Parts: sequence; C-alpha cells; structure tokens
Amino acid sequence: MPPRTLPLLARLRDILQLRFSDVYASVPAAAMASISPANPLRRLARVLGYAGLRLVGNIFQLIKNREDLHGKVWLYVVSANNYDALSFIKEARPDAVLLAGQAKNVGRYAGQVNRLSLRRKLLYYWQFPVVFVGLLRSEGWRAWRFFDFIFYAIGYYEVYRRALRHYRPRAVVFSNDHNDDTRSLLLACRAEGVPTAYIQHASVSTSFPPLGFDLSLLEGQDALDKYRQCGPVQGRVELVGMPKADAFLGHKNIRLSVARVGLACNVHDPLPALATTLTYLLEALPELSFTLRPHPSDPRDFGPLRSALPLLHWSDARQENVFAFLQRHDALIAADTSTHLEATLLNLASIYYRFSTNASIDDYYGYVAQGLIESARSLSELKLLLIEYQKHKPIDLFRRAAYYNATLGTKYEGQSQALALHFISDWLK
Repeated sequence: MPPRTLPLLARLRDILQLRFSDVYASVPAAAMASISPANPLRRLARVLGYAGLRLVGNIFQLIKNREDLHGKVWLYVVSANNYDALSFIKEARPDAVLLAGQAKNVGRYAGQVNRLSLRRKLLYYWQFPVVFVGLLRSEGWRAWRFFDFIFYAIGYYEVYRRALRHYRPRAVVFSNDHNDDTRSLLLACRAEGVPTAYIQHASVSTSFPPLGFDLSLLEGQDALDKYRQCGPVQGRVELVGMPKADAFLGHKNIRLSVARVGLACNVHDPLPALATTLTYLLEALPELSFTLRPHPSDPRDFGPLRSALPLLHWSDARQENVFAFLQRHDALIAADTSTHLEATLLNLASIYYRFSTNASIDDYYGYVAQGLIESARSLSELKLLLIEYQKHKPIDLFRRAAYYNATLGTKYEGQSQALALHFISDWLK
C-alpha cells in the first residue's frame, strides 16, 4: 500500500476502534474492572501509576537487544499467543527477529524477544487534552469511560515511526490487528512505506477493525467472511490453516469416551459463576476429572477457589501451551474463547457454556451457530451432555472445523507453516 498518514484525532480513533465498539462497551463491569476500573478516581490512579512506573521507568531502563534490528523482517508480538503464532518464521528465516514494545508483557517469552524503545513516548502526552476533547465530541461517554485507554495509546505512533526510520525493516509481520500498540505500528508502517503482513493467531470477530495489511494469511473461510463484515478487505489474502497447530494435528484424540474435562476461562467469566459451575460438576460427576485453565492474561486471585475445591486440577497457561493442555483432555467447557476451535481440531468434545449472565456477549465467535460445538444453557444441560460423551465420543468431531481451517482434509493439513512461509517468501520478493 502507498504511504498514508491520518490526522491526529482520526489516527487515535483508528487505534482505539475496538475500545469504542458496542461489544467492548457491553463487557460486564466485573470483567472490565481488572482492565479499566469503573470508578474514575481509580482510573486516574491507574493512569498516574502508568505514567510513573511505565513512562518514566522506560527512561531509565537499559535496552540491550540480542539481535540487530536493521533491515530485518520484524515479527511484532504483544502476547505469548502472538509469539507462538509467529515463532516458526523466526526458525525458518535468518533475517527475521521477534520483538515487542519496551515493557510489553509477553509472558514466558519475555527474555526471548527484542525490544523497541519507548523512552520518547513521554514527549507526546501534550496531545492528550486535544485528543480527549475531540473524542468526547465524537464518542460521547465512551471516551470518558475509557480515558485511561486514550492516555495509554498516546505516543506509540510517533515513537514507532521514528524506530522505522532508524532501523528500516524489510517488512513487519503482525499477529494482532486491534491492540493500541499494534495498530499504532501498523499506521506507522503505512506512513513510512514499510510493507506489512498479518498471520491470524486466534478466531476473529466482526467487531475487529477492517483488514488492512499488504498480505494477510488467514486460517480459513470463517475469518475472511467475518473480516468482510468489518469493512473493505485490503491487500492480498491467502487461506493457510493454523500454523501453530501443525505439530499437533497428527495426534488427535481418538478416545471413544470422555474421562478428562478441561475448562478454559478468562476475565469475562465471573469467579462466583465459575465456582458454582465447578462445585456442581465435581459433585454431580465424581468419576470425571476436571482441570481449570485461566487465560494467561487473567490477573485475578484464584487462591480461594483452589482452597475450596481441592479435587480440581489446574493448568498454568503461562507455562503450558494450549495444545499441550488440550492433549491431556477429552472434552472442553468454555464460554467465548477460540480454544473451542483448537479443541475441535484435536477431536475433543467441546461445549459452549456461558458463565456470565451478560446476554450481549453470546456465542461471540459464532461457533454454536456454525455447528462447530454443542451448547449447554444450564448446569443440568451441561451435565447431560457430559454424560452422553462419557458413553460415546465421536472420532470425527474435527471435521466440523473445515470452515475455520482451510487445510483440514487437504494435502496441506499439518503443513500450514510451510504454506505460510511460501506465501511470505513470495511476497517479500
């Protein structure tokens, strides 16, 4: 795409698009509290803490990268899941480097990524009053409710443009298209004429920003159909399946009955509802084992739940890969998470169960509507489904995922990494 810049207010609106969406505004207060407190004074306290610890702290933090970033293919990550989605490119290409923002938390991979300095980010906070007033006019109460996110987003774009001019990367490959720092780097790349590519790392939603990379490698038709609903699709698009699943697709679960059940949760799932569900299942189905896996970014204290349910097993998502977790189980219970798709690909019996009472977030990814997984609307329905799977679990559940994974059932099944590398190499030429 040709170099393109946006005015300040339009740029911040683009960067924060998901934050101002209807879906984001409807997230339950308890789930949102750990991300953005409802009390404005607490939001302000968090902003001041961010300014003191992160912004000022960046000035004194020494950055010594393991690799030279000049002229390389940048693999930009904002989480451990992003790292898992892009690391195969690093392994295959000597000109590729993994990197993240200066203080970005990428979990267990923190020491394995290079860092982009954000010291100069502090210089751009004079923009905040201008942007805040402008967004108040266009977004109303949502700008006030999320003024902390507006504050955090300031300065990324300018700092990243400077970094791009300094290092002149050959291209930047993303695996996230909606975080504030990610979108800032994408817009900076457009302004500086740096080519961009995108590899999908999880299921997408129709609330995401329009697809706007030079090359987009999507998992399947589902992702492309959803992005078309988000807006005009720009650049070249190829369907390559799920590269991060290659090593696991040859080891599908062929057990004919369910004995081990995993539960995946995130901040959208209230702890009291999780406790009620787990207590019920452990008592109603004592012959089954249950394992809870909180999302790696979930900051809540699960200590009381551990104490209350000693028979419950646990998976540490910061240490255990999601596919390794799924391989230890025969079934999965979760609400809105792309782990349902990964479970189905491995032939687990996956069940959608919404712990939250928030009706506005129901089947967020459309898995139930598309027939990928079963749904239970009550604890009694959930129990009956598990009893059915105890008696018999089909060995061809994975076939349901063909709409989501373009290589499933083709000669490229399990070869998504090679396919993605082919398209990337062809594109870079």
